[in-house]
Amino acid sequence: MPSDALPSDPLPPDLLQDAAGTFALLSATVRLHILWLLATGERDVGTLAEDTGQSVATVSHHLAKLKLAGLVSSRRAGKRQIYLAEDPLVADIVQLAIRHHIEVREAPGRRRRARGA
Repeated sequence: MPSDALPSDPLPPDLLQDAAGTFALLSATVRLHILWLLATGERDVGTLAEDTGQSVATVSHHLAKLKLAGLVSSRRAGKRQIYLAEDPLVADIVQLAIRHHIEVREAPGRRRRARGA
């Protein structure tokens, strides 16, 4: 599908399913946090665990899912495995979503919406 497709153009169901799958993958807060961090630069699993407040095992589990989906990749650096965001568009979406919520929280006179609203 061309990148200049108009919003009124019909979208193939499989394309919508793939996009929904990406959002489902990003719905886990740990994976969202990992991608947020990797969007700013590569990190090893120990650093990601420390930065997210999760165990190395938990971060490794989520990295495996992100890697399988093609959202992160890794390279070996000595004994360490270094991870990086593979898809710059998805990294941009993550950054935009988080920045949006930062701005909403910081806006004067704006109340946070209740969950599920």
